[in-house]
Amino acid sequence: MKKTTAFKVLLVLAISITITSCKRSSSSNSSRATGWDINSKDGGFQYNTKFQEQETAPGLVFVEGGTFTMGQVQDDVMHDWNNTPNQQHIMSFYMDETEVTNKMYTEYLDWIKRIYPPTDENFKAIYDGALPDTLVWRNRLGYNEVMTENYLRHPAYGEYPVVGVSWIQAVEFANWRSDRVNEMYLENAGYIARDAKITSVEAGQTFNTDTYINAPKEVYGGNDSLTNPQNTRRRPQTTASGDTINVYAGRETGIISPKYRLPTEAEWEYAALGLTEVRSYNIYRGRKKYPWDGQYTRSGRRKIKGDQLANFKQGKGDYGGIAGWSDDNADITNKVKSYQPNDFGLYDMAGNVAEWVADVYRPIVDDEFNDFNYYRGNVYTKNAINEDGTVKLVTTDDIVYDTLPNGKVVARNLPGEILQVAVDENETYLRSNFDKSDNRNFRDGDKRSSRYYRDSFNEDEFGEDGDKNSMTSKMYNSPKHHVESDSSGQLIREYDKSDKRTSLINDEVRVYKGGSWKDREYWLDPAQRRYFPQDMATDYIGFRCAMSRVGSKSKGRNKSKN
Repeated sequence: MKKTTAFKVLLVLAISITITSCKRSSSSNSSRATGWDINSKDGGFQYNTKFQEQETAPGLVFVEGGTFTMGQVQDDVMHDWNNTPNQQHIMSFYMDETEVTNKMYTEYLDWIKRIYPPTDENFKAIYDGALPDTLVWRNRLGYNEVMTENYLRHPAYGEYPVVGVSWIQAVEFANWRSDRVNEMYLENAGYIARDAKITSVEAGQTFNTDTYINAPKEVYGGNDSLTNPQNTRRRPQTTASGDTINVYAGRETGIISPKYRLPTEAEWEYAALGLTEVRSYNIYRGRKKYPWDGQYTRSGRRKIKGDQLANFKQGKGDYGGIAGWSDDNADITNKVKSYQPNDFGLYDMAGNVAEWVADVYRPIVDDEFNDFNYYRGNVYTKNAINEDGTVKLVTTDDIVYDTLPNGKVVARNLPGEILQVAVDENETYLRSNFDKSDNRNFRDGDKRSSRYYRDSFNEDEFGEDGDKNSMTSKMYNSPKHHVESDSSGQLIREYDKSDKRTSLINDEVRVYKGGSWKDREYWLDPAQRRYFPQDMATDYIGFRCAMSRVGSKSKGRNKSKN
């Protein structure tokens, strides 16, 4: 009996030790690699072990990824032949619930005007370059001056989608939005002082996400008092000797959000189809014609039967129907959320305005090379590094401006950002997944895709007039217009007047998707695609932003199944 009792005691002790050991090894604050403590107050490795899932950023809705048939158009009355159905898989991401509105864009303009006052000659071009082109409303045989003068600024149009914005301007808006949202997150978490979101400082004394991550002491123009933890409501962790640690938030904190950006063409088309609630075989295989269910543009629901489900041009001289009957309630654009959302909760994915997407246009989608998160337009860059190993920040003298065909000058970087340079052999050597910085024309005119490629191509030798030999370096022979400003600010415009150009397609034209208030029903099909120069704007193209999702594919399903 004594032996049995002793054995039971030993068994209980063994079980207790095992359980204690398991608890210790499974603790979120104990490393499974070394057994060392994580997040201890005496220093060491700091990591957010309580992170659950990505927070939905302002204005966005979650789009769960999956597979779909891209490019499955229902009609091809234009005979473009620029769509071939192909199976694609899209990772989960977030997308703006609505198009970017005039009110959202004028908030951006107000911030730029405060930080980079146009009264300062050094910054005048920054504000002017961000302004939408309000002259897009003019028509030689139409009276539209009321929109030219009021559409952007008047509160009556505040919740209408912004137009007159080029692709380049849309990208710059997304960059600005990323910085403002991350600045808010860091302030709320106590890593930035409550008065950090100042709106009248010298240029460069602003918050930039990449600068904060790579050189946090340089944000706000080096004014460390704004990021010093003593000026925040967050009590910093300290070492045993009293030194502060974890002063700045890195990516491992989970606080810094991925960037806002333009959606890729594949993401936009997938989100517009809204397949989440519909599981029929034909729709899964890509037979859904519109963002809503059914083959018609009118609602079949008893409550709103006969109502138009989108804002589009119904016929020649018919932009909305007869007043008071069969009307889509809009002459031009309409207020966002005026029509029912699709199954992802996204509004106006057909009609109202067409929308810029990130991709460079090509008549085909190269699904042979990639069928996962397809995107054409990658230009890889890296941070410029000073001789002392620190990152090089953009100064007033380093601002890069693009001169657009309409004479507008757009700033492509701003003081306080990290200067970007093309990747080089240090990043590409012996890589199989990429071998150069600019991949916009990959498998489309380079060695991998043209049997006529010449390594010794010399434009001076063959000329620029469309000669057969001079076309061998690229597949598309588009006009080469040149616009720049001289030292006095006068524009120099050089038009390509060659009669031997064969295409308008080049690496500076971008895809836009969806029908607009100015388009017929045909263009409401999410698979339809068109292109437009990235530096030009119209009265019918707007945009919305997207954001990548980090972590699990599905919201609320990232918990361990063990």
